[in-house]
Amino acid sequence: MLAADIAAGKAKSVTCGACHGNNGISAIPMYPNLAGQKEQYLVLQLKAFRDGERKNMVMAPMAAGLSDTDIANLAAYYASLDPSGK
Repeated sequence: MLAADIAAGKAKSVTCGACHGNNGISAIPMYPNLAGQKEQYLVLQLKAFRDGERKNMVMAPMAAGLSDTDIANLAAYYASLDPSGK
């Protein structure tokens, strides 16, 4: 498998920013910060939302159209961000 594309993940993350913040730090208490999160964890969670293994009214439709490549790229992007938001 080829390495994930952080730049493609950043481009794909525009929609995610509404809830999770443009820098991966959410301003909304009920939504988690994604910046600095472990890459494999993000992959597993996004696939679980997409595949219906993890139920969430907001995330299910957000993840429904994501390919495995999209998920890998998003996970790599968020994992690359500074968890302090800088």
